[in-house]
Amino acid sequence: MLNRYGCAHPISRKGRNTLELRGMFTQIEGFDATASRHPRRKTYGVKVGHVRVGGGAPIVVQSMTNTDTADIETTLKQTLELAEAGSELVRWTVNVPEAAAAVPEIKRRMLDAGCLAPIIGDFHYNGHVLLTKYPECAKALDKYRINPGNVGAGQRRDEQFSTICKIARDNGKPVRIGVNGGSLNQELVMRKMQENTDKNMGKESEEIINDCMVISALESTVLALESGLRHDQIIISCKTSRPRDLITVYKDLSAKTEQPLHLGLTEAGMGMKGQIWSAASLGVLLYEGIGDTIRISLTPKPGGDRREEVYAACELLQALGLRSFAPSVTACPGCGRTTSTTFQELAESVQGYIRDMMPIWKTQYDGVEEMTLAVMGCIVNGPGESKAANIGISLPGTGEAPRCPVYIDGQKDVTLEGTYDELAVAFQALVDNYIAKKYPRKTTSRWKGRTTSWRWRFRPSWTTTSRRSIPARRRMWCRRQADPTATGVIKWENTLEFSSLRCWERLPPFHCTPGTGITVVRQGQETKR
Repeated sequence: MLNRYGCAHPISRKGRNTLELRGMFTQIEGFDATASRHPRRKTYGVKVGHVRVGGGAPIVVQSMTNTDTADIETTLKQTLELAEAGSELVRWTVNVPEAAAAVPEIKRRMLDAGCLAPIIGDFHYNGHVLLTKYPECAKALDKYRINPGNVGAGQRRDEQFSTICKIARDNGKPVRIGVNGGSLNQELVMRKMQENTDKNMGKESEEIINDCMVISALESTVLALESGLRHDQIIISCKTSRPRDLITVYKDLSAKTEQPLHLGLTEAGMGMKGQIWSAASLGVLLYEGIGDTIRISLTPKPGGDRREEVYAACELLQALGLRSFAPSVTACPGCGRTTSTTFQELAESVQGYIRDMMPIWKTQYDGVEEMTLAVMGCIVNGPGESKAANIGISLPGTGEAPRCPVYIDGQKDVTLEGTYDELAVAFQALVDNYIAKKYPRKTTSRWKGRTTSWRWRFRPSWTTTSRRSIPARRRMWCRRQADPTATGVIKWENTLEFSSLRCWERLPPFHCTPGTGITVVRQGQETKR
């Protein structure tokens, strides 16, 4: 028989104490089995433009403009801002003919500006009409969002829903079946309410609504498949405004489908409330492996910054360790030891500096988004937290000597002194210097015309040579690792996969030997690249 420690033989007092302490430390540090993050649920992979949703791909951040889509200039401006802030998909309202007519022009100007974010058209009530009358709009959009609750009633509902799905099929576009608790199919709701009464099932109205949302999503998925769409063209969402209901609905939905899921509250609210409610609900689901793309639907203040919902989504994924978007800043919350506001001002300055510089850094350096910084306010936790970060500064608390030691990768590097402005300039210079030395530079592609570290796609007609024979009509994805100032052969690493997709752009034929460099063959002359 096993004792309380799982052993069949007696244990000494010292051994018992060791086991008990080990268990205590395991719980404190959070490494017990119950605290480990659940694996991601398996789903179909759906391509939205060049972005993959589901199928094991990283969780995708998306946002939605709040401009009049018919206003080309303002919609373009906000779309570019959202994409630069980190939104990987952007949704536009397409509700009137003027908006549908403007879509192709906005998309063209986006591409001219170098913005490749896929665009989603948000349709309610008349999507079947607009997509039929404006085929160029249907072609320009990368995905269609359909609300099965307001696409029509009765037999017309199925017909009009099917019309949108068939247009998506013909244009090779995916759809999101977006069920909302506030706009459910009322025929379905009344039927389930009556069933609850007739069978004396005893369900509360909220429970019936939640069941109806899942049923609507699943029935609409079947109808989309019958209309000619494939599983890898369908994303599902079931949104409500209450966090507990959202968690309940998505746990139920994830157990009944393998379609990728879009997470988000329908209306999260303003400011702090919206961020907390979103984090409380989405955080639980993401931690349990549910969800493939997210949007945090914050209500901005009049004239507020629409990018706040993008920043919130990125921070949520980064907090859970699911993605890295920008260097994280640990900052002291302050107490009676920190009567000065210098550490607060410096933390805010550093955070703002990172946000401003990240669009530039991410085009120049690999891995900079994983950097950590610390701005601490006194000697209690300052040195320890600063040593744990890549770069940390420990400011003096009340009554401490006016010196600010800076730690880089756990080692004390320099001590700063001076006013807030002088400290801010000096610390930002240390951050810039660390990034330049620590993270490898991305290379400039002469064909793409911009600085990047990206994957080449080999055309089916290209030939490749390696130790292993590669069949025709295949491509190879490689990641380029090189110093743009260096000369000679550029090394290629990290062969990821082979498949048969079209190339992104026209490039010369290659004879490639992975890991040993690449030879460009052009007009009979071989030159190393």
